[in-house]
Order: sequence, then C-alpha cells, then structure tokens
Amino acid sequence: MVIQGNFYKLTISEIFCQIWRSGKITYLERWGLMSALLKDSLTEDEMDAINRLLHAVRRGWLRVEE
Repeated sequence: MVIQGNFYKLTISEIFCQIWRSGKITYLERWGLMSALLKDSLTEDEMDAINRLLHAVRRGWLRVEE
C-alpha cells in the first residue's frame, strides 16, 4: 500500500525502513501509518510491520518525536 501525504508517497515497508534506520518515529511517519490503518486495506505483512514498530516503541527501542 502506498501512503500519500503532502510531502511524499511511500509504502509501509519504506516507512518501516526509515524508522528503523533513524531509531525514531516522526510526526509525518506516524500520520502516514495512522492513515494506512484507517483505510483498512493493509496486507497481513503490512499489519505485522506496524505491530513490530509499536512493540519497539513500547520496549523503548524506538523513540517518538513530537
């Protein structure tokens, strides 16, 4: 699934890679993930990737930027 925002068009896997590389989730990345979840057309792999990111935030492996 391609996430369309004002600044970029990225897939869930591209957002996932950006977040892991930087170690943080930015506002735009959070917005893109939320938008994808609300469209309710994600594959099982995309849902797993989002769940992994949420797990990493809960464990403190990733930080959330304001």
